[in-house]
Amino acid sequence: MKFQIVEDGNFTRWARTSLLVIGLLIMVLSYKFVPPAPFGGFLLLLGLGITAVGGYASRAHLLHIKPFGNGYKKARKSYEVKDGDQDESQ
Repeated sequence: MKFQIVEDGNFTRWARTSLLVIGLLIMVLSYKFVPPAPFGGFLLLLGLGITAVGGYASRAHLLHIKPFGNGYKKARKSYEVKDGDQDESQ
């Protein structure tokens, strides 16, 4: 069995859920047990960032967007200039 994090251009369900839960857990634990100092603020923002990544990945999955797909390669090829097709109006 392969251990996959990215599947069909997005995080797998367990990875999205894990990011959300771990981020929320970091935020709650830093609020409850870490004193209000720069380190506590850093942990709170770290948890917020991890939760945001999981939330955005879940929303992308809901909208069938593939942020980690290879669709950009096709678009990049469409913008390539062929040898004789350069714009000569310069």
